[in-house]
Amino acid sequence: DGIFHLVRAFDSDEVVHVDDTIDPIRDLETIEGELCAKDKGSLESVLDNEKNRVRKAKGIARTADPPLSEIFQSSYDKCKALLDSNTPVQTGEFTSGEVEIIKDWGLITTKPQVYVVNLSKKNFIRKGSKWLGKIQDWVKAHGDGQIIPMSCEFEQEVFDLKEYPDEQKAFMDECTQTARDLGLKGPQFVCKTVVPRLIRSGRAALCLQSFYTAGPKEVRAWTIQKGCLAPQAAGVIHSDFERGFIKAEVANFDDFKALSGGAGSMAKVKEAGKYKQQGKGYVMQEGDIVVFMHNVSGAKKK
Repeated sequence: DGIFHLVRAFDSDEVVHVDDTIDPIRDLETIEGELCAKDKGSLESVLDNEKNRVRKAKGIARTADPPLSEIFQSSYDKCKALLDSNTPVQTGEFTSGEVEIIKDWGLITTKPQVYVVNLSKKNFIRKGSKWLGKIQDWVKAHGDGQIIPMSCEFEQEVFDLKEYPDEQKAFMDECTQTARDLGLKGPQFVCKTVVPRLIRSGRAALCLQSFYTAGPKEVRAWTIQKGCLAPQAAGVIHSDFERGFIKAEVANFDDFKALSGGAGSMAKVKEAGKYKQQGKGYVMQEGDIVVFMHNVSGAKKK
């Protein structure tokens, strides 16, 4: 799991803030403090459960303080020190063994965060705000993370025109022209919805990627973790594919798009040597188009 942390950075008399004033840094501190407080409670439960487990395993009385393993104690101590200082656990330095233990504790602050800064439409168009630099400094000092400026006001207007694509395009072109009139030119000032970027950033934060399978009736995307090997990717489709994995025939979508000429055929890709057979050790890449070869023999009759 991950967290999209939405931060308000716009003024509006119509949208009242609970604290009556706009201060994204204060809001970030407040939410982080609440997340750390929640994790402190979870950490105490983790400690109690571990002590009970050790007492039961060693036959120790409930009133006795049981000995805890060195790796559990170090993991707990590091997490507690971080949380006591209102610092997310994900910013700490841990050994691989400690990480394996901590990941089962369900702590919120171990999750990757993407910070989404909600600007006014005016500031979104000009890609500027007095708060953006301060927010960036705060994020760097608190474990770092991706920052995405956006405007719910702008997105709502784009969404409201979804049934009228010509008007929707005209609206976004008008916003882009407003930026040009301010002397702001370049691809970064082309106004468009940030929803696709939000989706991509969320997937990247969770280390996710996709591969594709294609047939006459259907093209389908499958989600896997980065670093996934071909047999494990096959298992996402069906466990038999992983169990009986033989090989994978692979072409990347970028090569297919560049070489196929719009045809639904791999002929040009194969001619260019971009269609390859891969074995069990192949590490799947973003955008792979795959045909898995597998064979699961039935049990022999006695």
